[in-house]
Amino acid sequence: MKANLAKWNEACKIHAKSSDYDMEGFLKGNNSLHEIELESLGNVKDKTLLHLQCQFGMDTLSWARLGARVTGVDFSDKSINLANELNEHLNLPAKFICSNIYDLPEVLDEEFDIVFTSYGVLCWLPDIEKWASIVSRYLKRGGTFFIAEFHPFLWIFDDENPEKLEYKYPYFYGEEPLHYKTEYTYTEQEEMIENVDNYNWQHTFSKIITSLIEAGLKIQEVKEYPFTFFPQYQFMEKEGRDIWTFKDNKYNLPMVFSIKAIKE
Repeated sequence: MKANLAKWNEACKIHAKSSDYDMEGFLKGNNSLHEIELESLGNVKDKTLLHLQCQFGMDTLSWARLGARVTGVDFSDKSINLANELNEHLNLPAKFICSNIYDLPEVLDEEFDIVFTSYGVLCWLPDIEKWASIVSRYLKRGGTFFIAEFHPFLWIFDDENPEKLEYKYPYFYGEEPLHYKTEYTYTEQEEMIENVDNYNWQHTFSKIITSLIEAGLKIQEVKEYPFTFFPQYQFMEKEGRDIWTFKDNKYNLPMVFSIKAIKE
């Protein structure tokens, strides 16, 4: 986790100036959320919303712009500092907490109408069952949990192959993390990073769903999508503002999933 924290702290400044995040447009009023989560959660006005692994808070503040009273959490102190700077400019009903998700009960004692998390979060967590228990801990009775995330099936292929999908990583990986090195972040490719070590955990689709059920949540909706929101493989093509697919739908695979659940 220390290596991952160092990587995310360093990446923060790169991501903040990346055109992929378009912070200038965001500060002018653009909403950074995708249609998947907007459609599923609907009207959030006057609802309390906890955003887990919020990075520097653009999605969190986008929910606030839609009327929610939001709390964003991330383990990167650099990201949380930037989130607070953004909100000093925007003055929205939001607060941000720097905490490892597993340690959050030590610093936050509230319950929320909505717990939200999205896109590239679960692979950084070693214990998916404890994550699900944290989600349940922070939901009010009748509250809604929503996750939109990159599909675990898509992580089994070699992302360095420039021409085709080629199997590389096991789907049922086990409890040990996958260690790999990257010299760049997933956005800008010009600026190299010093903290090259990454540790990821593979959680199967069934394990993610089961962990939520065992934590006491009732699954309302599960969806899978044949597109993603970043060019995970070199031969993907962009469609519209932010959707990436394989050329000519060559690989018709699940790339993103979403789960909506309630705490009864």
